[in-house]
Amino acid sequence: MNMRVNIPVELDRLAVSNDRIPRPVVGEPAAGAASPHESASLHVSGEAVYTDDIPELRGTVYAALGLSAKPHARVLGMDLDAVRKAPGVIAVLTAKDIPGVNDCGPVLADDPILADGLVQYVGQPMFIVVAKSTEAARHAARLGKVDYEELPFLLTPKQAKDAHSGTTDELRLIQGDVQNALATAPVRLTGTFECGGQEQFYLEGQIAYAIPREKDGMLVQCSTQHPTEMQHAVSHALGWQRHQVEVECRRLGGGFGGKESQSAIFACLASICAQHLHRPVKLRADRDNDMMITGKRHGFYYEYDVGFDTDGRILGVKLDMTLHSGFSADLSEAVASRALAHFDNAYYIPAADIHTMCGKVNTQSATAFRGFGAPQGALITEVLIDRVARQLGKDPLDVRLLNLYGTDTRNVTPYGEVVEGNLLEPIMTELEASSDYRARRQAVQEFNAQSPILKKGLAMTPVKFGISFNVPAFNQAGALVHIYRDGSVLVNHGGIEMGQGLNTKVGQIVANTLGLDLECVRLTATDTYKVINTSATAASTGSDLNGKAAEDAALTLRNRLADFAARKYGGKADDVVFAWRQVSVNGKTLPFAQLVEEAYWDRVQLWSDGFYKTPDISWDKATSHGHPFYYYAFGAAVSEVVVDTLTGEWKLLRADILHDVGASINPAIDIGQIEGGYIQGTGWLTSEELVWRDDGRLMTHAPSTYKIPAISDCPRDFRVQLFKTRNHKDSVHHSKAVGEPPLVHGISVFNAINDAVSAVGNGKDSPNLLAPATPEAILNAVEELRERSAA
Repeated sequence: MNMRVNIPVELDRLAVSNDRIPRPVVGEPAAGAASPHESASLHVSGEAVYTDDIPELRGTVYAALGLSAKPHARVLGMDLDAVRKAPGVIAVLTAKDIPGVNDCGPVLADDPILADGLVQYVGQPMFIVVAKSTEAARHAARLGKVDYEELPFLLTPKQAKDAHSGTTDELRLIQGDVQNALATAPVRLTGTFECGGQEQFYLEGQIAYAIPREKDGMLVQCSTQHPTEMQHAVSHALGWQRHQVEVECRRLGGGFGGKESQSAIFACLASICAQHLHRPVKLRADRDNDMMITGKRHGFYYEYDVGFDTDGRILGVKLDMTLHSGFSADLSEAVASRALAHFDNAYYIPAADIHTMCGKVNTQSATAFRGFGAPQGALITEVLIDRVARQLGKDPLDVRLLNLYGTDTRNVTPYGEVVEGNLLEPIMTELEASSDYRARRQAVQEFNAQSPILKKGLAMTPVKFGISFNVPAFNQAGALVHIYRDGSVLVNHGGIEMGQGLNTKVGQIVANTLGLDLECVRLTATDTYKVINTSATAASTGSDLNGKAAEDAALTLRNRLADFAARKYGGKADDVVFAWRQVSVNGKTLPFAQLVEEAYWDRVQLWSDGFYKTPDISWDKATSHGHPFYYYAFGAAVSEVVVDTLTGEWKLLRADILHDVGASINPAIDIGQIEGGYIQGTGWLTSEELVWRDDGRLMTHAPSTYKIPAISDCPRDFRVQLFKTRNHKDSVHHSKAVGEPPLVHGISVFNAINDAVSAVGNGKDSPNLLAPATPEAILNAVEELRERSAA
């Protein structure tokens, strides 16, 4: 990449607290400033256009799905006469009406668009109804009569493990002499643990609007994190080539992984109906059906055998992780791989034998969720460190500090990658001091000694999070940048804006490269007819990949303009300066827009594509070894809670977070992501419980039965700081990804609750508390620990 033209101002990106965020000034360099989200005013005014807000074309009709009532059964027959005769119904389609391939699985062909002769979970789509209104379609969809032959079914990962029922190949990582490490370990823990899944609960539900076009074409406007995957799925379902399908998305009302692969069924069905009827079709699931149909975060069942020395140093780990994969593979193998590569979290583990299995059960197929297996991998190790610390009578923080990765030694992961740019020790040391951890630990112990009912807990946990896609080929991105004759700039890239500020950051990057401010740059909708063959906006790579691609395009344009300026005004192209909406060349300063206008008349190309691929990525699936991550993001969190041991209720009192985002492109957005990730991680491990009834029906399928954190669940004392650093790797502006890593900080809340419950006994016994730690689970753990302590 040609970097000839210098930016005159080296940005000083300092870590900032919530009340000391630098605000942008017109004309100042855009990157590094806390610019407002590019759609913030549209969000709060209600003017932001989501898929359901797009003006509908004349003739638009509406679809709804008929769902299975059985978890596993052969379909002996469907009587849909009442559905067809219902008021307003235009058409009813089944699997036989799909013109192409009846599958929308992102990896394996095991995920039918409509069930054909076999249903595998309660809520699986079996037919689709098209009517004159959404209400008519939904009413009619409930009138179908189905004759089932019920089959045996499984509902939990433990059941899947016992039955040897899996959706994908099993994975295994072996490093060092594990058997000897465990056999000779002075302290050894064995046992099981479980964590539940999590509903993405995006504010905007799943929706697709399919519009037929001339010459067998289809425009699909849908809420998706992966337009290219939707283009692929729709073209296969229609039996078409990909160039016949255009997928467009301006913004999402939240995704969190739930719209990476599982938006496909809605895009495919809307398109199939639109092609069948030759008219626009909108398919918008209501919240209940959305939650019944779509996948969640993978729950995990763990069996562990871990060895420590008497100081608490980890000697060896044998770990078996079984995922709640659901009925199909979806992205489970990649999630398992991610968990396998994050079970070490922040700690050097000299010997390990890690096995993963994606358990096939008769529920919705689990899918991507923020963190993509890494939080589940890190969770078990953090729980085990707490347990061994209690057994040894040590502060868990001391055991954590003892086991942290080093910089020159003890710095190689079990999968063989050197932990470069390690910031764990300085982050932990700084947060320990700034949070007053030691004094608060003493205060918690004194409070608990005097309080028989209310018990406080305190926990500090770190995070080391690898950034890159598991599959090397996915680490690529493209962008288009246009400069109009008035000096305004239009940018298109392959990423999806889903509230996380991606477009804001990309706009800042382009503006900074061209010496402009953010108001000069506009971002357009993501469109598979503009930037093609894109990767999903996932794995926290949105800004890294698309920002670099957009920067590449902007640099090309800047260099073209510098060449032109030097030819016209003299001097060297390398000495041309772009800043403050102006261009300085050979002692002359002129407005950026003027130079652009002059370049147009000289026939200088004022648009460019850009491309980026992440270097140095490799992974051997057979051995689970390689260099899967370009860099690591680090951080730590301290959480303090109080638990009512009579009811199991608890309150998060204070949170202190110190997190590494490198040289922040936008501190305000990054701090917001850290706060949101922490709260979402807390919800996963405390209140968000998925419950399947014995007959396979998901009971927590609505806001009335599924509890996400509310504002009252946030701590009144919430302290977030960005660690002062810059990425040692050549990431965009030396920043770091911030989407997924902060979610792992939620583990500190779970461990703090464990700490509080342990105070019910002698403080050395670990509660039998599983995740999520709902009030019921906490109360059960309290009562069990009391009985155990009294024995």
